Amino acid sequence: MTLVENGNLWADIRSPAMRKTRRGLFLDRDGTLIELVDYLADPGKVTLLTDTVSEVRRANSAGIAVVIVTNQSGIGRGLYQWADFEAVQARVIELLLEAGAKIDAVYACPHPPPDAGGPLVSAYRKPAPGMLMRASRDLGLDLATSRIIGDSVSDLAAGKAAGIPVGILAGTGHSERDATAVKMLADEEFEVNFF
Repeated sequence: MTLVENGNLWADIRSPAMRKTRRGLFLDRDGTLIELVDYLADPGKVTLLTDTVSEVRRANSAGIAVVIVTNQSGIGRGLYQWADFEAVQARVIELLLEAGAKIDAVYACPHPPPDAGGPLVSAYRKPAPGMLMRASRDLGLDLATSRIIGDSVSDLAAGKAAGIPVGILAGTGHSERDATAVKMLADEEFEVNFF
């Protein structure tokens, strides 16, 4: 687990790149893979969401790489530290393994939005596609055959910006708030589904 890109990105690459490109399943973490807890810094509050864990297991069985891409603005806001994030992330991985699921990589961006003190332009904070593009390079993933699952419009917008053809809005977290905006992302090149 290391900070990369001058502290603008955290990465935990758990599987080596494959010789041939393969599909990826990109997941938001908070509100998609685990229950939404604002500014989560306590590993004891991690609870997996069973529908998404089932998707992870299906992807594992099909040889599809599973990558978490998560905005962690609480770090940039000074509400918790990278060590707290890493402790939560270790608990997520532990619970997934207990559920028979595994993750190939995790990427996290600490930038808050600009109106909360973040940079005016961030290559990595979703809806920017930087974390997905980085994962594609690091793991040899074909974005054009991949999918993204998230609970917010910024998750799916990042997938669309990266050239992923399918976005899935999980019915958890911020999904109720963002459902209308997510539907607006759909076009001939980006299919939007719901679960």
